[in-house]
Amino acid sequence: MTKRDYYEILGIPRNTSSEEIKKAYRRLALQFHPDRNPGDKEAEEKFKEAAEAYSVLIDPEKRSVYDRFGHDGLRGEGFSGFSGFNSSIFSDFEDILGSFFNFGFENFFGVRQPRRSSHSRKGRDLVLELDVTLEEAAFGTKKEIKINRAELCPVCHGSKMQPGTHQETCHQCQGRGHIRYQQGFFTISRTCSQCEGTGQRIPFPCKDCRGTGRIRKKKTLTIKIPPGVDEGTKLRLEGEGEAGDQRGASGDLYVLTRVKKHKFFAREGNSLYCEISLPFTKAALGTTVEIPTLEGTELLKIPEGTQPGEIIRLKGKGIKDLYSHHKGDMFIKVRVNTPKNLSREQKKNLRQFAESLGENLEGVDRSIIDKVKNIIH
Repeated sequence: MTKRDYYEILGIPRNTSSEEIKKAYRRLALQFHPDRNPGDKEAEEKFKEAAEAYSVLIDPEKRSVYDRFGHDGLRGEGFSGFSGFNSSIFSDFEDILGSFFNFGFENFFGVRQPRRSSHSRKGRDLVLELDVTLEEAAFGTKKEIKINRAELCPVCHGSKMQPGTHQETCHQCQGRGHIRYQQGFFTISRTCSQCEGTGQRIPFPCKDCRGTGRIRKKKTLTIKIPPGVDEGTKLRLEGEGEAGDQRGASGDLYVLTRVKKHKFFAREGNSLYCEISLPFTKAALGTTVEIPTLEGTELLKIPEGTQPGEIIRLKGKGIKDLYSHHKGDMFIKVRVNTPKNLSREQKKNLRQFAESLGENLEGVDRSIIDKVKNIIH
């Protein structure tokens, strides 16, 4: 049977780079791999054909011989189909296919590139929500929190064994940590379910932790809340999560801050907002009022002629930024109170005041309509 051209098999031109050869082979390997086509002999043959073409074209010396003399030249070089595989080429297959199909494998002639993996696992991260007041968020504080987490067993110290006992070789995988079985023309290797890939078994599990290496325990921690935290700020406490397995590192603890609503202030970023009410006389004539801030009280000057809804800014009276020394500002919105239940004398004085300004209190006030018309036109 006449062999097909290797470039034709991979669907690439003859001047293709090594990187493009790898991409072409990976595409075909994923398409025709036996795991994706169980029992399909045609797909299996195409997979073998692509693998053979790749093994030649990815090797600079073999590719040079093939480009000059074709398949006959390779036979002269001692290459015959898959028998020309070596551990270097097989390592490329491992890189291209292993991560996708998540298994280790041997080639047809038993050449295996072992995968090394650590069985230690990092502990689980924990997340805790913590309520703080606006003052605590602004100036920082220390808080005691209680968590329920998995910690290393104090008896076996995470080994999962009774003190004084030892591990034994796993009988199911014979200490290899994986089970091999034949599928198509590959020997597939799966992690041993009995020992979870460690190759060892524990004949006498620790009684205190029941062989898990960890126990649940309530823990009290004191954490520092830095100045400037906001709603949803995430604070990370390294290593304060749950204990790891097989000597793995402990997880982390994440604290999410929730800022309680304040009775007087509203917060947006590092700025504070509040409202104060003034009699219309003080708003008209101007005055000085004492207002609260997060740092105490502050004298605020109200300019004469202040209008309802006008906003006055106090620079630097907001909240410190979490990541710098900058402080936000405080904004005060002025509400003007209209007096009720005026006496006859007070009403008379107000009319006289209005007349002194040229205001007509008896007729229909059309000033609003006139302003709207001017805006429209």
